Amino acid sequence: MRFARRTLLAPTAAALAAAGLGVTAYATAAPRTAPVVATATAPDAVAASAAHPGRPGTPGKPLAGMRVLISNDDGMQAAKPSHSDGLGLYELRRALCAAGADVVVMAPWQVQSGRGTAVTNGGVLTAQQRTRLPEGYERDCAGAPSGGPVFGVCAADGPCGPDTPSATPADTVKLALRGGLRAKAGWTRNPDVVLTGINSGPNVASSVNDSGTVGAAVAAIDQGVPAVALSAEGDAGNTYFPVSTYRRTAKFGARFLAGMRRQALLTGKFAVKIDYPDTTNGERTMPPVWTRVGDGAAVYHSYARKNGGDSFDITPGICAGGPRTGGECDESRGDADQTWLLAKNHITVAPITWDRTYGTPVDGRPELRRLERYVRHGAPRS
Repeated sequence: MRFARRTLLAPTAAALAAAGLGVTAYATAAPRTAPVVATATAPDAVAASAAHPGRPGTPGKPLAGMRVLISNDDGMQAAKPSHSDGLGLYELRRALCAAGADVVVMAPWQVQSGRGTAVTNGGVLTAQQRTRLPEGYERDCAGAPSGGPVFGVCAADGPCGPDTPSATPADTVKLALRGGLRAKAGWTRNPDVVLTGINSGPNVASSVNDSGTVGAAVAAIDQGVPAVALSAEGDAGNTYFPVSTYRRTAKFGARFLAGMRRQALLTGKFAVKIDYPDTTNGERTMPPVWTRVGDGAAVYHSYARKNGGDSFDITPGICAGGPRTGGECDESRGDADQTWLLAKNHITVAPITWDRTYGTPVDGRPELRRLERYVRHGAPRS
């Protein structure tokens, strides 16, 4: 989902006191009244590993020996001038291979933004390898054991063409974990982690429910495979997505993952959602904070009936910081991801679980506490 940066209204004390009754699609950690911000003395995740040569996470190749599946919801074409159709995926692939990971990409054939956890229930899926990668990214994974192949997955029995319908983000992860990686890349066991993204635009607040980037990560933890979902803001209007922002997000993601690996924080009990702020607005990128998914909306959809008939125009709307009818745009959580990303320019980190049952205790609380400490004290600063 893509939307413009906006000025958010600071939640009042009364609003904060009344928070906590809304049900989100994915349960997260216990409510907090304020986010945890990385401390000023937090060491860089990779630099900190220099004191432990020989361990996974050494400065030269912190992800050596790690097998990573990448997917997204923007597809793998990377052909649009706006960079909204998968260019972030190639920056992530580059950063992971540079850090020593063995990477395989299995992503939707076409843009599938907003598809959430949707799956294709019948027919045939084809995983077609891309033989000509975008210019400048051809040799990024040449030294990896698998060679870093990129597969686009379409919903067709045969070759994928320009107009072939695409598999969904969740389709691609399920296919990969249930035989696709074995058949196409020769991997005989699951990857160590699934990374989804880098999405063109943030996935915060209510848009998390619609996000195919998050949906693909949920598909991974459904299978008990650790997952990290990465998204990045675009320019002020979120109509153009600079390579520089993707690149910084990718490097942060690789270092963050290296720290998770070194501290044994990878788990299939929940996914980790990371959103990276705009790097073109002149503001300094602020360190990561531990957040919850916001309970207000950042974007919404309006449906206008056409000529009194059976058809309705779909119009995405952007919350401008003030309430609309019914208060859909109001944000009551002081530790909301959208507040700390969009209004304060922080990198935000939030845990996402597969269990949508309201009130069910999260069975990974020790892991959540350890990850929260990592975000506060050991994660990369930017």
